[in-house]
Amino acid sequence: MARYVRSAALLAAVVMIAGCSSGSGGADDPPGDRTASRSPAPAPSDTAGGGLPASLTEQRLSWGACGAGADGEAPDDSWRCADLKVPLDYAKPDGKTIDIALIRAGAKDEGSRIGSLVFNFGGPGGSGISMLPSFAPEYDRLQKRYDLVSFDPRGVGDSEGVRCRADEAIQAAEEVDLSPDGGTEERAFLADAADFAAGCERGAGELLAHLSTDNTARDMDLMRHVLGDDELHYFGISYGTQLGGAYAHLFPGRVGRLVFDAVVDPTADGVAQAKNQTRGFQRALDNYLKDQGQDPAEGSRTIADLLQRIDAEPLPTSGDRELTQTLATIGIVITLYSEQSWPALAEALESAEDGDGSALLALADAYNERDEAGGYSTQSHSQRAISCRDSKDRTTPAQARASLAEFREISPVFGEFLGWDTAGWCHQWPVPGLQERSEVSAPGAAPILVIGNTGDPATPYEGAGRMADGLGAGVGVLMTWKGEGHGAYGNGSDCVDGAVDAYLLDGRAPKDGKVCS
Repeated sequence: MARYVRSAALLAAVVMIAGCSSGSGGADDPPGDRTASRSPAPAPSDTAGGGLPASLTEQRLSWGACGAGADGEAPDDSWRCADLKVPLDYAKPDGKTIDIALIRAGAKDEGSRIGSLVFNFGGPGGSGISMLPSFAPEYDRLQKRYDLVSFDPRGVGDSEGVRCRADEAIQAAEEVDLSPDGGTEERAFLADAADFAAGCERGAGELLAHLSTDNTARDMDLMRHVLGDDELHYFGISYGTQLGGAYAHLFPGRVGRLVFDAVVDPTADGVAQAKNQTRGFQRALDNYLKDQGQDPAEGSRTIADLLQRIDAEPLPTSGDRELTQTLATIGIVITLYSEQSWPALAEALESAEDGDGSALLALADAYNERDEAGGYSTQSHSQRAISCRDSKDRTTPAQARASLAEFREISPVFGEFLGWDTAGWCHQWPVPGLQERSEVSAPGAAPILVIGNTGDPATPYEGAGRMADGLGAGVGVLMTWKGEGHGAYGNGSDCVDGAVDAYLLDGRAPKDGKVCS
């Protein structure tokens, strides 16, 4: 399975593919416990049972040196890490607790410090512990007045991270065709999906039922309180916008300055989200083909034909693995997250046409976060566990099969792949989903800046307007960037970056409907 709302982890891989690199950043001095000298922040609002016990609301974080992240490297000494205790089940606040891993670097100008700025970089399943130090140079202006804070959400990384399969089984599953043709391949596809779900149940146990976005939003409110902030200041990217919308709905009175970038459509159910992404990736592919001087329709047919040939006969690579149709599709997808990686796509497609699948396989491995030793990230495990708990969508194989013609009409390249994904993603999932669609209405909340990028492949532009409308009149402030890639801030637009900085640093939201071109 592969679902394409991933954000910053993929962006980091895209930057690597494009031959760029990011340094590390942070404060000049490690932060101490800032809550010690401040008056207590408002206690967390509770929406799922009795009030939280003092053992949680009055806990003191023990900040210390950070260990190695998912990339195997520890951040420099300007970063400090701690664990926050939260209820496993908010309906039983006095019951079992789990630890949420936090990372923080202090504001550089202590005298003008606003508070903490909490980041979620997407997924679901993205590790803030690993990502924030890597992306910190982009937020240098913000760090002058904010402590930069991120975390591994429940079920992710160092916060009770979910593992559903061993690495050997993950590689073996790459042989499964995720756009199956006929009964034999369909049975293998569904058997693999059921096996993955059973592995998650074994690996996560009772935690699996508590890995919802709403619970992570409640964790963030407790985090806000323990960090000593009266309001939550927050920067959410991709899935982080869904999480931010959940927070605003649950705690509208605690909304400070919130930015949503690369916005997930809150009005779409699982099938509609898949169709949105099919349109988004086809739109990005069309833009790539135009950039190459090709007719988008003709170029798409050429790529679709290549994928069909690979389906019939996988391509050899420089190693002992073959390039399958599924891996080739994933290899194309990752390059559409950033215009910087379009040259890599052109080279990989040319090599594949010449019979060598090595370049597309390397791109697919970057998406799947596979290292040279054959180890895989567990982000996709957490992603599936969280999204299947959130969504009630349980599309049947028959329903998916009936929708394929519509998906193919939207995209001859990605349609069948994402159409089948609607059936396989949560097939035989052991816990039920909670919502048809995300609830984001936040009456009375402070203005929230919502940024849509017209060329975004993974979270198409239309979702930003629906999020702004869903937050409510006077709350959602929509800003449009006419650009390419997944997300807007830090992608080269002074207009976007200036508006976001003015909002976060000075509290000045742009006029609703502002356009940056």
